[in-house]
Amino acid sequence: QVQLVESGGGLVQPGGSLRLSCAASGSIFSINAMSWYRQAPGKQRELVAAITSGDNTNYADSVKGRFAVSRDNAKNTVYLQMNSLKPEDTAVYYCNANIWTTRWGIPSDYWGQGTQVTVSS
Repeated sequence: QVQLVESGGGLVQPGGSLRLSCAASGSIFSINAMSWYRQAPGKQRELVAAITSGDNTNYADSVKGRFAVSRDNAKNTVYLQMNSLKPEDTAVYYCNANIWTTRWGIPSDYWGQGTQVTVSS
């Protein structure tokens, strides 16, 4: 069974920084894209950043220039460095990974449990 565990959330002041981590474990053969989503109260979940197996990245316009996504394939881990945080970044952040559990078959999406990020004075 595959598990994704996020960490690094917390409460920070506007302008501060946080680094989120998401480690995948279990029956993993290969990981395709990994991504970060967030969901604020009363809003739909939105894609924040994504990184492919070839290290191509995409970001939501609202976080470009402030956030950076990276991955460590040896550790099956994706990171989200968040700088210059704003109150509107407050949300539960979820990681997602598209994972092959065997060398044959098809990959499936897996989600972490989420980690709360609160940006407030």
